[in-house]
Amino acid sequence: MKLLTILPTLLALSLTACSSAPPTPTTQTGFMINEAQFEQLFPKRIPFYTFAGLQEAIKAYPEFGNFGSQVENKREIAAFLANIMHESIELQAINELDKSVHDHYCNDKQGVPCAPGKQYFGRGPIQLSWNFNYALAGKALGLDLLNDPDMVSRDPAVAWKTALWYWMEIKGSGPLPSHVAMKQNLGFGETVRSINGALECSKPVDNIGYKQQQMRIKNYLKITKMLEVDPGNYTAC
Repeated sequence: MKLLTILPTLLALSLTACSSAPPTPTTQTGFMINEAQFEQLFPKRIPFYTFAGLQEAIKAYPEFGNFGSQVENKREIAAFLANIMHESIELQAINELDKSVHDHYCNDKQGVPCAPGKQYFGRGPIQLSWNFNYALAGKALGLDLLNDPDMVSRDPAVAWKTALWYWMEIKGSGPLPSHVAMKQNLGFGETVRSINGALECSKPVDNIGYKQQQMRIKNYLKITKMLEVDPGNYTAC
């Protein structure tokens, strides 16, 4: 009987303590750019690259722009958009422009044979290239991109998904994928290293690679300004 009498009292005290505790701070998360800002950044974009396609693709990678503080999330979004702005010529190019190299991206050294008659030149916002990358991206996204690489240039959501796949999972020329580099606060330059570091990092100022990297940095600063966030470390890689 004493136990039954005490329990309601303890429960009431517990509820009172919980209700008086300070609320847990919330972290603002999610994709922090709206369609109007998207159009402002890419006024020359071709119809293929839609904001809706990007939103749909983000569902495959919910941690994108959604892993930390508002500042960290905004910096990642800015870094991603700055790189695709450069890679796709402000979302005006779906396929790699230099057609003379379209048949140069077949290498079966990683045990991934090229499908007969298929080419693996750059496609999409980050210009997905090489047969093994198409195979890996397809496996991650549940698509057969090795046998149908043109899917990247047919379906806007798939194009965006391959860009996010590379951003989130592939380290490229760097030690870490771009997403991880931003998550660890290593700076914008490390995202460039992951995407095209072999051609752009540690180059003299008169080299075309160095100049291209400076264009990416310029994009990054433009977007962080629009998002009203401090850019953090954006030195060259």
